[in-house]
Amino acid sequence: MIQKQHPSRKSSPVQRTGVVIVGAGFGGLCMAIKLLEAGVEDLVILEKADEVGGTWRDNTYPGCACDVQSHLYSYSFHGKPDWSKRYAPWQEIQQYILDTTEAYGLRQKVRFGQEVIAAHYQEDTARWQITTERGDRFDCQYWVLASGPLHVPQYPAIPGLDRFQGEQFHSARWNHDYDLRGKRVVSIGTGGSAIQYCPEIAPEVERLTVLQRTPAWVIPRDERRYFGLEKALFRRYPLLRKLHRARLYWSNEARVWPIFHPSLAKGLQQLAKLSIRLQVKDRDTARALTPDYTVGCKRVLISNAWYPMFNRDNVELVTEGVREVRANSVVTADGREHPADCLIFGTGFQVDPRLYMKGFELSGAGGHTLAEDWQAGVEGYMGTMVHGYPNMFQLVGPNAGLGHNSIIFMIECQADYIVNLMNTVTARGADYVDVTEGAQCNFNDEVARGLEGTVWTSGCSSWYQQADGRNFALWPFSTWRYWLRTRFLALGDFQFGRCAGSLAEQPEPVADQAV
Repeated sequence: MIQKQHPSRKSSPVQRTGVVIVGAGFGGLCMAIKLLEAGVEDLVILEKADEVGGTWRDNTYPGCACDVQSHLYSYSFHGKPDWSKRYAPWQEIQQYILDTTEAYGLRQKVRFGQEVIAAHYQEDTARWQITTERGDRFDCQYWVLASGPLHVPQYPAIPGLDRFQGEQFHSARWNHDYDLRGKRVVSIGTGGSAIQYCPEIAPEVERLTVLQRTPAWVIPRDERRYFGLEKALFRRYPLLRKLHRARLYWSNEARVWPIFHPSLAKGLQQLAKLSIRLQVKDRDTARALTPDYTVGCKRVLISNAWYPMFNRDNVELVTEGVREVRANSVVTADGREHPADCLIFGTGFQVDPRLYMKGFELSGAGGHTLAEDWQAGVEGYMGTMVHGYPNMFQLVGPNAGLGHNSIIFMIECQADYIVNLMNTVTARGADYVDVTEGAQCNFNDEVARGLEGTVWTSGCSSWYQQADGRNFALWPFSTWRYWLRTRFLALGDFQFGRCAGSLAEQPEPVADQAV
C-alpha cells in the first residue's frame, strides 16, 4: 500500500514515514488499527498531549459521561463485554481507550507532546511535510487529520473576565484541586457538559447560579446497570453482545424519522414539555427551561437530574444575558449583580475548523491553502477529503457528524474508506489521489438537498452551523446509507496521478480495477 522510496531520491533530515496520523483519540487510534490490520507498519501518530484518549482524556468534570450507549460507543472490532451501565462514565471510556491502545500495540506508534502546526504538500514528490510545535518535521506519503471537532474549548467574550478575583475554568479543563464546597458558583452555559456537572455540584455548593442563553431539550436517561449475569453471557457468547449492539444501533437509527419529518418531532416535544412541567415545581422556571424551537434542531441532551435540580433552594436559573464580570460577581443585562467565588464555563468547543485550525498552516496542490479555500464556508467530500489536497484525509470532517447515533460507527466507515483509497493508489501505480472538484460540489449539493425540510433547518441556530447558517457538521441521512457509500469507491470521483519524478521514469500503464 505505502510505496517504497525510489533509490535515487536523496535522503532528508526530516523523519520519513508512510502515514502520519494527527490525534490519538477514538479516530486516530481506529485509523492506526485499520492500517496495521492492512499490513501497514510504517506509520506514526502525533499527539499534542501526554496520553491517548482525546475528548475522554480531557473531560473529567463531575458527572461526565457519554450520551450514546456504551456497547455502541466502542469499536465493533474490539467489544467490551463488561460495561458497567447503559451509559458509561468518562473514566470507564478512557480506560477502554487505554486498554485498546495496549491490545493493539499502538503506544509505540504514538509520539506524545507533538502538536502539529503545519502541513505542506510537495508537488514534485507527492508527499507531505508535517511540522510540529517542537520543530520536528515528518515527511510522509499520506496524512490523516484525526483531531476531531471537540478539543479546543470555547470561552465567551465577556467584558471584565480578566478582573475576576475568584477561580474560573472551562468544563474541559476542570480544576479538581479547587474545593467547591460552600462556594458561590456561576455556571455559564447550559449545553451537554453543564447539564451533567451542574446536578453533581449543586448539593455541595452554597449557591449555584445557572446562566442560560438558550434552553435545550433534555430527555430522560436510561441509567440501568448491567447485571453480572449479562456481563458473563456477553463474555462467554460474543454473538449475544453483538446482537445487543445491533439492537442499540437500530433503535438509535429510528431517531432519524422525527429529524426528517418535523411534524413527528413536534408531537414528541409535547411529551417533553409535559415532562418539564412535572419535574420543575416553579412554573416560571419551567417556562424558561422550555425551548421554543423544534426538538432536534439543536443537540438533544439526556439527563434525569437536570430538571429536578432547579427545585433546590440554592439553585437559580438566570436567562438575562451577561453584561460584565466584576472582581467578585457577574452582572446581567438587567443590572442584577450575582456574587461569585467561581466561574465555570460550560460553553462547549470551537467546532468550526476555521476557528480551531486558525494559525494552522495547511497548503495543498497548486498553491491552495485551506484558510483561503474555506474562507466562504467549510466543505469537503464524504467528510473525508478536500479537493486540492492530495493524499490528505480527515476523520469526522465536514458533514460527517451525527445527531442521532454513534460517531464511532462513522469513524470506522471512514477509516475503512481511507484504507481502500490508499490500496487503490498502489494498485494503479499512482503516487497520489485527489477528489475532483466536480465530485466535491455534487456531494455538497446532495447534502444541502438532504438538509431541506429537516428539523435542522426549522429555524434555530446551533453549533452545527457556521455564521451564515450553513450546516457544515452533520450527515443528513441514515448512517447505514453512509456505510453503503463508503463500502465502495466511486472511481470517477477521484483523480489518481503521479508526481514529476515518477513520470520521468515512464512506467508501464496499469489497467483500471473495479473497487
